[in-house]
Amino acid sequence: KEILAKYHDLFTLQWEGVTGNMCVPSQAEWEQLLTNCSGFLFYGMERFMSHVLLNWLAAMNIPKCRLVILLDLVRSQQSYQRITNSDIHKSCLHIALERPTETAMLLSLTGVGSVIATQWYTTLQENAERLEVLFENLLSFGKTTGQTVHILR
Repeated sequence: KEILAKYHDLFTLQWEGVTGNMCVPSQAEWEQLLTNCSGFLFYGMERFMSHVLLNWLAAMNIPKCRLVILLDLVRSQQSYQRITNSDIHKSCLHIALERPTETAMLLSLTGVGSVIATQWYTTLQENAERLEVLFENLLSFGKTTGQTVHILR
């Protein structure tokens, strides 16, 4: 929340979304957020695709969304239990489609212009540091997504 507050004035006056862990967005809320945005940020636990329905995302058309930033793949005991219980009901192919590269491809196929995503499990603190670097370079310095990702590497 501190990072969002710090950069709020630099990127939009129409910031919309769900912050905190008080509620889990419904599929309709995910759809509204993705279809009505020019940029989308997910900062959360486990795989982004474990929060949205695969069939629903594959059928979407979201060309207005120019950038998706996925700072996911954080694991806690509670999130691991949730994902384990959820994955029991999925095929191996379905779970494979939730991996970072496959998620980026699916988002690209829906019309998203660029995807920045983590590739392996990490911590909330490391993702916070990545978010700070992303916002500083994209918003404060006006660097391109390519230049910013290069800095993150």
